[in-house]
Amino acid sequence: MSSTASQITPQVVADHGLSPEEYDRVLNALGREPNLTELGIFSVMWSEHCSYKSSRIHLKKLPTEGPQVICGPGENAGVVDIGDGQAAIFKMESHNHPSYIEPYQGAATGVGGILRDVFTMGARPVANMNALRFGRPDHPKMKHLISGVVHGIGGYGNCVGVPTVGGEVNFHPAYDGNILVNAMTVGVAETDKIFYSAASGIGNPIVYVGSKTGRDGIHGATMASADFGDDADAKRPTVQVGDPFTEKLLIEACLELMASDAIVAIQDMGAAGLTSSSVEMASKGGVGIQLNMDDVPQRETGMTAYEMMLSESQERMLMVLQPGKEAFAEAIFRKWELDFAVIGHVTDTGRMVLVHKGETVCDIPLAPLADDAPLYDRPAMAKDEYKAWSGVQPLGEISESADIGADLVRLMGSPDIASRRWIWEQYDHMVGADTVQRPGGDAAVVRVHGTRKGIAISTDCTPRYCYADPYEGGKQAIAECYRNISAVGATPLAVTNCLNFANPQRPEIMAQFTGCLEGMGEACRALDFPIVSGNVSLYNESKATGGGSAILPTPAIGGIGLLQDIDGMATVAFKNEGDAIWLIGGEGSHLGQSIWLREIAGREAGEAPKVDLAAERAHAETVRALIAEGKVNAVHDISDGGLLVAVTEMALAGKIGAELSIALTTASAFGEDQGRYIVAAAQGVDIPGALRIGTTGGDKVAGVALADLRSAHEGFFPALMDAEL
Repeated sequence: MSSTASQITPQVVADHGLSPEEYDRVLNALGREPNLTELGIFSVMWSEHCSYKSSRIHLKKLPTEGPQVICGPGENAGVVDIGDGQAAIFKMESHNHPSYIEPYQGAATGVGGILRDVFTMGARPVANMNALRFGRPDHPKMKHLISGVVHGIGGYGNCVGVPTVGGEVNFHPAYDGNILVNAMTVGVAETDKIFYSAASGIGNPIVYVGSKTGRDGIHGATMASADFGDDADAKRPTVQVGDPFTEKLLIEACLELMASDAIVAIQDMGAAGLTSSSVEMASKGGVGIQLNMDDVPQRETGMTAYEMMLSESQERMLMVLQPGKEAFAEAIFRKWELDFAVIGHVTDTGRMVLVHKGETVCDIPLAPLADDAPLYDRPAMAKDEYKAWSGVQPLGEISESADIGADLVRLMGSPDIASRRWIWEQYDHMVGADTVQRPGGDAAVVRVHGTRKGIAISTDCTPRYCYADPYEGGKQAIAECYRNISAVGATPLAVTNCLNFANPQRPEIMAQFTGCLEGMGEACRALDFPIVSGNVSLYNESKATGGGSAILPTPAIGGIGLLQDIDGMATVAFKNEGDAIWLIGGEGSHLGQSIWLREIAGREAGEAPKVDLAAERAHAETVRALIAEGKVNAVHDISDGGLLVAVTEMALAGKIGAELSIALTTASAFGEDQGRYIVAAAQGVDIPGALRIGTTGGDKVAGVALADLRSAHEGFFPALMDAEL
């Protein structure tokens, strides 16, 4: 071993995010003291961000299989069959801490990272989505964060040439000190050209492609596995810097090489960079790996092995090639003006060996780094203990609204319901010319290039429900995604997720985590909607906001569905005057945890709405059948704000008012009961089991002019961002 082994003190161990018990495990695994490079490798591989040490035990309970599933969790992304020899490959990931510290680059590199997860499996990316959570709109830092994140997402996605077709945005004070930026990418591949990450073939060359390695992003995975103190700005150097133009070249070069038989295994360099990519490839393949650090393309002089292994510089990939294919592969990457270097080979030792300047600077067994990483079954509060801890007050008596029309105007302009046009107009959602349903509907729809098929995509989660009742909130997140995909006429196929929670060492937070997963799992099983990929992001809280502020539990769900013919797609907009408006799923009655209660009554109280999964499935199947039979010409699910908000959104989209024939109470107008849809159909078309509630026409909804509703709905974001832009 190198004679430059550093003195490892308890402070050095703590600075690397390892507990004394975990460091003892390192000593046992090695049979000696590690040097600094080895300690750094253990540190990032055992970080929460890479090892899932607090969540793996629970993730195994989720349903991950189905006849449509080609590859479930464990690879770079999930893979599902979409027929005709084609597959959809998709995943969602977090870039929360980096986006709070440096919002533009944090969001941009989040997009870049999720793109690489998808195209590393052989897919051409066809769509990006995002799920964003911000704090109070009037928080002094929030305009800066919103502006930076939106421009970062747009700047990267627009330049790389992949359309950003939709997403969601929530606001709540719980995100004041720790915003959430979750990015999702969907790609399409041929089912016989899917690439995996398990290294094989003793002696096969290991090659590095893409950008050079710099010092940006060192300790990024460790930083993402800790909560924030008052030193968030000091962590700015741990945020990576992205280059979307290089990423575009990397996509094209990788896909060109993938058309050959040269690649044995491929892995992107994401969190923990060269360390995680090499460890994961070798451990999945049950082999060893030896790297010569002198051969790693470097952007800066004098880099140590420690810095090269922990750097999270962007736009880089690691591959195992067939022997003899090096020159062929290099010619492709040089043509695309990208770095290419053979940096090592596959061994039969089961160890990671790193050589730098003629010395062995790392020699550690791979098993403890990956499969045998620490695994914790953290204590969690029982459901009744959590309910007492959460402090959610009973709903109590609710006075009837004094003016339902005035309440509607306020809701349409409220942060969680207002139009997101200001955001999505900064994204190129039409690049590639295959976007057939743009942002603003229930689900985005992208044509499978060269076919009539469409992939429907939605991201969903209602964190306020998850806080009030993690189990019901977890069910609802899955159910709403299923509902949104069904509302455009697509058959839901599968789910990816981004599980954003606070400190898992707090029993109340683990109660949120386990409760949400229990609900998610039950909903996925009931709806045949398996989870095929995902990401866990813990320690999302900030001491800087005064006393340990945790985010709301936010298990963001990204789902996809399949339309056999995009001509049969439904949209939310009313199409004709004089159509009948129907309600599927019954009148509303549930105001607990509703937007109306928060925005109008000024309270967050009551139980989260219950999710009847049998009814959810039955109503979705009814809606999909109505769309397939051509019986309805507008469809919208009912979610935030209840029935009256849903009708108003349909009216604004179609520029046609609605004359409602039912008597509206506060609860029936704004209740957020689940599993419900509004559909519009021509006169004379009967919708069995549905309630006819009115007729399209005029220029009002609930007595309020569409012009006034539109002004409120469109005005929030421009007014909020004027001071910044």
